[in-house]
Amino acid sequence: MSKLSGLGGRLYRGETSVDFIGLRRRWYAFSGVLILASAVALSVSGLHLGIEFKGGSSFTVTKTDISVTDAQAAVTASGVTGETIIQKIGTNKVRVQTGALSVADSNAIQDALASKFGMTTDAIDTQIVGPSWGKEITRKALYGLFGFLIVVLLYLAMAFEPKMAIAAIVAVIHDVFITVGIYALVGFDVTPATVIGFLTILGYSLYDTVVVFDKVRENTRTITSTSKMTYSQAANLAVNQTLVRSFNTSLIALLPVGSILFVGAGLLGAGTLKDLSLALFIGLATGTYSSIFIATPILARLREREPAMMALAKRVAVRGTTVAAVATKVSEAAPVAAEKRGPRNQPKRNRRR
Repeated sequence: MSKLSGLGGRLYRGETSVDFIGLRRRWYAFSGVLILASAVALSVSGLHLGIEFKGGSSFTVTKTDISVTDAQAAVTASGVTGETIIQKIGTNKVRVQTGALSVADSNAIQDALASKFGMTTDAIDTQIVGPSWGKEITRKALYGLFGFLIVVLLYLAMAFEPKMAIAAIVAVIHDVFITVGIYALVGFDVTPATVIGFLTILGYSLYDTVVVFDKVRENTRTITSTSKMTYSQAANLAVNQTLVRSFNTSLIALLPVGSILFVGAGLLGAGTLKDLSLALFIGLATGTYSSIFIATPILARLREREPAMMALAKRVAVRGTTVAAVATKVSEAAPVAAEKRGPRNQPKRNRRR
């Protein structure tokens, strides 16, 4: 811990620095690979929308020693055809999801499940969502996401500056797209809990980005008058100064979410938690990454194109060249001066006899 705190102090004072801005091409390339993989997963597998979005029927059977094979056999015996998704939830539940069914087909599946597992149809938890209701839920979810982005864009533009808002929104879109791609890759259902998780990670990603941008604004408030460093150098210093804080807050946030995902949904079998916890876990990780490696480099690139910042970069370069030349002359003149002085003459001492 003392080493970490010491490292944080050195990063804050600029004694130790990681060139996040200068190596932005590497971060862009890595993000490009993730985005490409997400696009491939979406095009090949697509998103598995829950019945809340696409409509359909869900039958949940609760009983000890229950298996997916028995549930599949019961659905086959009912004579109902079509796409069917059967999942085991925990140790004593099986959920059967189908597309839109008629009343007769729904009753047939209920009767087959009740007969297979030796229970009454009333003991089977049945949920039926119509296609119109699914479309309404989808529309409201999209409205919520786009409304969130618009409000955040306006807030950041007023609180900071428009280019900071643009960089932050690009980082948020980066986070959401990668999270959606991983969802398509692992095949989890997209449910209303998933949308809640997306909204949560949007907020956390922006929180981390705002922390970094606030430090960037502090470091660059009088940058044109001092001419000590360029905008990219000041932004890179801000990232280093907030690096330990971002790492600590992200780690503290990931620990409980990881417990929900791996312990709650994985070991304990709480299937209702996995949709939310997976979105949160991936989103928190990508949000921390994007605020450091994506948002700030994009902001620095946008600002460096301004005429004032281009002139500042030239002045800093000239100043650096002048300082280096003076240092070189001083180092070259030192041996010559020492040679001209020659050996130091010591005064003679009178010895008493």
